[in-house]
Amino acid sequence: MHEHPGCRVALVGPTWRDVRDTMIEGESGILAVLPPGEVVKWNTSLGELTLKNGSRCFAYAATQPDRLRGPQHHFAWGDELAAWERAETWDVLLLGLRLGKDPKVVLTTTPKPRAIVRAVLRHPRCITVRGSTYDNLENLPPDYAAAVLAQYEGSRMGRQEIMGELLEDVEGALWTLDDIDKARVAEAPDMLKVVVAIDPAGGGADEVGIVAVGQGRDKHGYVLADRSGHFTPERWAKRAVDLYHELEADRIVVERNYGGDMVKATIQAVDKRVPISEVVASRGKRLRAEPISTRYEQGLVHHVGVFTELEDQMIQWTADTEDSPDRVDALVWGLTDVLNMGQGAAFLDFWRATTPTLAEGQRMDQLTKTSEAQRQMKRVERSKPNFEDQGPRLAGPRCLQAAGHRWRGETCVF
Repeated sequence: MHEHPGCRVALVGPTWRDVRDTMIEGESGILAVLPPGEVVKWNTSLGELTLKNGSRCFAYAATQPDRLRGPQHHFAWGDELAAWERAETWDVLLLGLRLGKDPKVVLTTTPKPRAIVRAVLRHPRCITVRGSTYDNLENLPPDYAAAVLAQYEGSRMGRQEIMGELLEDVEGALWTLDDIDKARVAEAPDMLKVVVAIDPAGGGADEVGIVAVGQGRDKHGYVLADRSGHFTPERWAKRAVDLYHELEADRIVVERNYGGDMVKATIQAVDKRVPISEVVASRGKRLRAEPISTRYEQGLVHHVGVFTELEDQMIQWTADTEDSPDRVDALVWGLTDVLNMGQGAAFLDFWRATTPTLAEGQRMDQLTKTSEAQRQMKRVERSKPNFEDQGPRLAGPRCLQAAGHRWRGETCVF
């Protein structure tokens, strides 16, 4: 920038705080790397950095693309592109790069397989430079490689976060980023129902999954917030209750397999007025998750914004994964509730979505189905109690199965 007097530069990060704390004021930020005396003024309230040569840098958050409409720039630096909540920010940024003879943009990011990252890498004018954490070891603590990097060498996380590899979808995973990205929205519609789902930590290094989801008026599912993390019982309970009030949720849904009544009691210690529904895991994680992943494939579940840690867990978790997917578990519990997908309904929904149709050439044996239905009816008939042998039986003044029943005054007699 100091080589181009009077230029205008856009600085774009996932949030305003990221731009300020990392890109400008961070240990490797602009203020730290520019030669002494180059910076004339850093106005934190306006988000404007003025250099000695007259160039100015303007801070923008990727969560607010409209702020980039109108301003023009010679250059731009975008950090952590894969974490940008709204993909349209990239488009608006490019449209504003119209000053000077050769405007350029530099992007620095962890190469996660998101649609926006793939689109940039496919651009014919994109020049890609990859670096690993090992290239930067001389600027890190002496024991960093042995204490930190060695834990992740050869793992998927290590290849992505340390080696800078762009990894595609995991074989056997129930979700793909393509499915998530296609249905992603910037804002949620009016909700019919909202719940905060909690998956308690099972011990060790497990997180507490805290995910808020809702059902919109279109009957689709919406992921509204992810507040998961490592917390003490008191902290995760308060975090969940705060989210419940923030979103004006209907209730909190908790898994009671770990902790039993302790989970409910911990929440009630924070706020006794919060309605709580308890669920019990009677099936394996994959069986519970498959019907929900099917809804994603059908475009019936939408993420309102980007939930990086949740989505990373979704696309990496398989039945063979040893770690417990706490965020995914909370997501599945919540969506199962708001979409009215109890275990029976969820299984039927998954079966309908995955069973080949007649149009696809998979002919159903209708005769066998009819015969089985008839056998079921016969078993039901044989199992009916014979009330005639027991005398009149009162079912109450309101009978929902009145057809064929005998009435005595306003009362149904079987």
